[in-house]
Amino acid sequence: MAEGFFKTDRGRAVLLVSPPFLYAFFLLAVPLGAIILFSFWTQDFVTVNTTFTTANYQEFWDKPIYKLLLGRSLYVSGMVTLVTVLSAYPIAYFVSFHVHPTKKSMWLFLITIPFWTSYLIRVFLWKVILGYNGVVNSSLMELGIIHEPLTFILYNVNAVIITLAHAFAPFAILPIFVALEKIDRSFLEASQDLGESKFSTFLRITLPLSMPGLVASVMIVFIPTIGDYVTPELMGGAGGKLIANMIQTQFLQLNNAPMGATLAIIAMVCVTAISLFFIFLNRRWLRGRA
Repeated sequence: MAEGFFKTDRGRAVLLVSPPFLYAFFLLAVPLGAIILFSFWTQDFVTVNTTFTTANYQEFWDKPIYKLLLGRSLYVSGMVTLVTVLSAYPIAYFVSFHVHPTKKSMWLFLITIPFWTSYLIRVFLWKVILGYNGVVNSSLMELGIIHEPLTFILYNVNAVIITLAHAFAPFAILPIFVALEKIDRSFLEASQDLGESKFSTFLRITLPLSMPGLVASVMIVFIPTIGDYVTPELMGGAGGKLIANMIQTQFLQLNNAPMGATLAIIAMVCVTAISLFFIFLNRRWLRGRA
């Protein structure tokens, strides 16, 4: 009977879907469920108390440091997303509309060159560039623009934003480029034939049609930066630590996995809420322009 079932269309569909479903279940759903379960436990360095409690969530609201780090993380992620997407869109637009089709692959190849090197190496290079005696300060002093090295460009939130914006730039450029490539050029020609300027054509046709790529770029940049702890650890200094650094501390240094799980769940809920709100606003904006 089972063999007969798998010969039907429904059976073949089950066989086709089962491997990715099981993969997602055991490697995504089960670990996430474990993190949620851990957040309602407590741990005294070594001993784990499996009694259900909301003490960890209460501790989050009682201690200002946690809310400070979460707010700083959301601010950094927002700024990184804004800087990255605003700088990525002109590049993607130029490659899509002004580069000859035979040379687009070369441009995309150049955009992905940063992926050739380790992420950690790129972070250390930014430490060299932004350091007290680094490239930026040395160049500005040689030009006579400043008389002593700048101290606000490293080991703070500014350095974290700059480094993350550079690291995630290719992730923002490529989705926007793909969306721009799908736009029918005849729409733009028709708009200009009807008397619209290039700027108004961009606002009324190009930008709305490229919005799926823009939204994808925002999500791809915003969501991972919340969980990045390497860059804040190396570039942020004491005033540039984010919620991910506190999660790492709870798990690896304080041996308090339940509190680390609680912080991870709260950060994930905040990111999800902000992402859904952004998508909702985008849909309303597109519906209003339809």
